Amino acid sequence: MSAVPIPRIALAGNPNTGKTTLFNRLTGLSAKVGNYPGVTVERESGTLALARTGEVELSDVPGTYSLTARSAEEQIAISAICGLHPLERPDLVLLVVDATQLTRNLYLALQVIETDVPVVIALNMWDMLAGAGVEIDAAALARELGVPVVPISAQSGQGIDELRNALDRALAEPATARPGPRWVPSSRELRADIDAVSAALPKEWGVEETQRRDALALWALLSLDEGDELPQVPQSLRDVVLARRRAALAAGRELDSEIIRGRYEWIDARAPRFLRQLPSAKKSITDRVDRLLLHPVLGFAVFLLAMGLVFESLFSWADPAIGGIESAVGWFKELVLALLPQGLVAEFVGDALIEGVGSVIVFLPQILLLFLFIGVMEDSGYMARVAFLMDRLMKAIGLHGRAFVPMMSGFACAVPAILATRTMERQRDRMLTMMVVPLMTCSARLPVYSLLIAALFPPSEVLGFVPVQGLLMVAMYVFSTLIALAAAAVLGRTVLKGKSVPLLLEMPPYRMPDWKSVGASVWRKCRVFLTEAGTVILGCTVVMWALLSFPRDTQTQAEFDARIERVESEQAEGPARDELVAALRNEGAARALEHSFGGRIGKAVEPAIEPLGFDWKIGIGLLGAFAAREVFVSTMGVVYGMGGEVDEETVGLRSRIQQESRSDGRPVYTPLVGLALMVFFAIACQCMSTLAVVKRETQGWRWPTFLFVYTGALAWLLAFAVYQGGMALGLG
Repeated sequence: MSAVPIPRIALAGNPNTGKTTLFNRLTGLSAKVGNYPGVTVERESGTLALARTGEVELSDVPGTYSLTARSAEEQIAISAICGLHPLERPDLVLLVVDATQLTRNLYLALQVIETDVPVVIALNMWDMLAGAGVEIDAAALARELGVPVVPISAQSGQGIDELRNALDRALAEPATARPGPRWVPSSRELRADIDAVSAALPKEWGVEETQRRDALALWALLSLDEGDELPQVPQSLRDVVLARRRAALAAGRELDSEIIRGRYEWIDARAPRFLRQLPSAKKSITDRVDRLLLHPVLGFAVFLLAMGLVFESLFSWADPAIGGIESAVGWFKELVLALLPQGLVAEFVGDALIEGVGSVIVFLPQILLLFLFIGVMEDSGYMARVAFLMDRLMKAIGLHGRAFVPMMSGFACAVPAILATRTMERQRDRMLTMMVVPLMTCSARLPVYSLLIAALFPPSEVLGFVPVQGLLMVAMYVFSTLIALAAAAVLGRTVLKGKSVPLLLEMPPYRMPDWKSVGASVWRKCRVFLTEAGTVILGCTVVMWALLSFPRDTQTQAEFDARIERVESEQAEGPARDELVAALRNEGAARALEHSFGGRIGKAVEPAIEPLGFDWKIGIGLLGAFAAREVFVSTMGVVYGMGGEVDEETVGLRSRIQQESRSDGRPVYTPLVGLALMVFFAIACQCMSTLAVVKRETQGWRWPTFLFVYTGALAWLLAFAVYQGGMALGLG
């Protein structure tokens, strides 16, 4: 006997209507995160218990201003509501409407009602109506739409019990939520267009019902054109729609305007029956605050201050937590190693597994803080203002305003920045942002820059007061930003070419964030990172450990062990003996690294990196940096026989870099080589964690591979230009 499927409710609504807050309030922490079939758009679903119906599944549909779609991501809303393949048709749609922006929100409501699916409307932000100067008759609105309308405040919990009862009744008695009056096109020409398109709709879309058939025909007329990105739509349907659009255009008709204007006229004609503007002598708080925050100069200054706060939190506030995690991982590693006998198993557990887990969870403080700030900005209504302010600048490189926050966050770490691209609706925009975020100078590059600048560029001043070392550090930030913007402009016109879509925004009223909702969202995103991207990072860490640890040169290892034993037996205990033993261990580690697969790869790639001024030892450092960019410093410490417990502040490592010479006596490191190496690090995606997160977000290895190849090739070309150009000018 097969189990009876539980009822399904689709939660839909415009962006910034409090839909996520309502979802979290109804489902608590039961939400599961996945992806919609065929696209990399996140899908959240959870369960709630109703008195009569029992357990119900609630699926959060991405926010949209209408059901019109020009891309596969935008089509999710119509697919989830109408149950188009491969999604199941819901038993009920819970539509969240912003009561303070009722007229504009009703356009989507009218479209959903036209699909003939049972609907319950949650009239959210009911407690903010007085401040918005609006009065709504919910009962009259319900009569006009023919569906239940429940006033609620998702943030405070007002009306939630009434909403649960309405959902319960609608599922138990679907006729009570079946839409009543709706917009019907009055134009005979438009009616003919709808009939022609209806006949071409695929049968698998379930078009037996007349009303559903008309709604899908209207969707097709608005969505399909020469520039859409909907390859899954049958060509026969596309041909009919394009023919009708061309015929309408030839007749001087604008189909989009006819349909959109018709719906708004229907809404405007009925609005006085349920909506009344209250006389107000003063502007609302939102209007007064927007005079500052949307000001082209002052608003931008406030935004930079906000971004500075975010930036400072990712750099400084997260640092104690990151240090605590690193210390805890180190303590746990020592504890485990003390219990295991020395040998391969202990090295694998300590250096591969424990360090690998540490390399995953060390990102959590920055991810948590970034998503906390993004959640607060979204929930308070400020994120819409940010997108508006930055849209003009970002549009010049083929993106819109929402891309700025992830790109800015890339200065701290590319991992949470790439995860932050989920706030963008179109896949093309998310992909383009993901492809350029790793070019921003993240905090992991700083140890490399600090080491090379301190070792190769002696303290001096330009113009008598500008320090050269500080100027170089600033120059690397400016350089990476310009390269990222240029890459976005080029990729947006080639590999990720897409039709320019205007940024549609509705400025929600300012409100206090719902901290429970924000916390639940942050927790889910952290959990997804740990379970999905974290497993890939851990796997890559194990592979990197193996490359730098095998094969074992047992003969050389035995030789150094014997030398160490001889020193320990011949010399008395004391600092001198300890230093000599440590030097022998470090020298042995350097020889072992040179003999490893990683060392062999470093020597094998030397002909490819020699034109950049790099030798095979730098090649090993570049390979080690793939585990994490900052590992370059400790890897070079091992290569030069100083051990892995060094950092960019270690004076001995700086001295060794300054003294390192080639077989012909020429120094390996010159200011020109250092500059070429910094340019290479600024561009190449030497970070497996970044690639792992891109793999998770794009659901495959195609785009991480493209990211690695294009940044690597660009890094080589620019480093080549710097080194060879400098040599030609006699700067070597």
